[in-house]
Amino acid sequence: MTTRQLLEIDFTSGRSGSGPATWGQRAIWDAVHRLAPADAPRYNIATAAPLDPGLPLPTLLDALAQLLHLHDSLHTRLVPSPDGGLRQVVDANGTLTVEVVSGTDHDGDLAETGARLHRELAARPFDTAAQWPLRVGVVEAGGLVRYISLVLSHTAVDGSGMNRLVADLSALSLGGSPDELAKLREPAQQPLEEAEFQTSDRGRRRDTAARRQFLRKLRLGPPRLFPRPGAPAGEPPARFPNAVLRSPALPRAVELVAAAHRVSTSSVLLAATATMTARLAGTDEAVLSVVVNNRFLPELTNAVSVLSNEGLFHLPDATAEFGDVVRRTHAAAIGTYRHAYYDKLALAAETEQLAADGVPLADRSCVFNDTRELLPSAPGPADGATTLSWPVEFEPRPGLSYALDALQSPEALSLAMTADPAVLPHPAMERFLYGVEELILTEAERSSGTDAA
Repeated sequence: MTTRQLLEIDFTSGRSGSGPATWGQRAIWDAVHRLAPADAPRYNIATAAPLDPGLPLPTLLDALAQLLHLHDSLHTRLVPSPDGGLRQVVDANGTLTVEVVSGTDHDGDLAETGARLHRELAARPFDTAAQWPLRVGVVEAGGLVRYISLVLSHTAVDGSGMNRLVADLSALSLGGSPDELAKLREPAQQPLEEAEFQTSDRGRRRDTAARRQFLRKLRLGPPRLFPRPGAPAGEPPARFPNAVLRSPALPRAVELVAAAHRVSTSSVLLAATATMTARLAGTDEAVLSVVVNNRFLPELTNAVSVLSNEGLFHLPDATAEFGDVVRRTHAAAIGTYRHAYYDKLALAAETEQLAADGVPLADRSCVFNDTRELLPSAPGPADGATTLSWPVEFEPRPGLSYALDALQSPEALSLAMTADPAVLPHPAMERFLYGVEELILTEAERSSGTDAA
């Protein structure tokens, strides 16, 4: 038998202040507020894990209190103003509620209990004006926490930020000193400091340069990659299927290709994605919206906040010899990453004006996101067989042709693809995913043969 209770962690004497929202906070806040309330939770950033052999509950609660002092984003609210602006308010005091499910080792699978709790917490939206953007749930037995769930509003953190947050909580739970951890993470801008940079002369220059480069590439790419037929009259848009190709052979092959061409492994995956996009679109160039973590500036490297944004990647002659595509992709990707830190609202206003003026703009409906260091895929059998599954369907996403995520597990690399079935039906999605794998495996074999010769 299990019981539930709510515990409150008192937070006092924290950093405080208010100021304009950062570019990342505002972009996510706007995106969430355009959704129906029932859809808002899909923007939550969540992670959960069993703890074996367990952690004393008071130790975890103390670590969470220390974590609040380390990262202002965890006790920051976003408050809209009457003039349409958005301000961040950092609270010096407050409480964090932890939902505790208590049981015994004889209550069945505690991990399954934790998984159910995690799903419940992740399915709730955040009121970011009234609530802190952090939700915690634990399953404990005999005074030990056996499972933990962390759910955050995407306005507070992105995937890279969540990785750092989990690492810091782990260190604090194991007895790490908050002061030493803060020094280890320096420099790490807090969101108010980031907003101050963004409104400075240096920040405005960087924003202007990034948007100028984005708009330049936006004028170069093809205005349409895939034909987009409308839904039959009177019928709602079909749900978007999600296909997951799991390949135990890809991790080693990606490493081999990257080493052979002296590029990053992410560039190898991006090159294969660009090639398959061009092939299926029947063109010789590819345009992709690439999710960039934007932690290249030293002061942002260790930031626990929302910094990721889309960079525009344009590659001509994407169906050329694949080794050449890999090398050119790496060079083009560096430019994409360099110009992905900008004010998204300002860019949207500029693109809307260009469209109103009749300027042809590149298709941005194809999205690539390399999440291998952020969101590991579920473990699976460690054999050599590639598998393709269709685990779920999503609500339609207007303006999306496909979104492709790369995920890593100890045994395999997975490619998770969500697509508009009117643009890429099931057979096309299969051809796309298997094509990415084949391109990389073939190039790895060729590179290994060249090295052996």
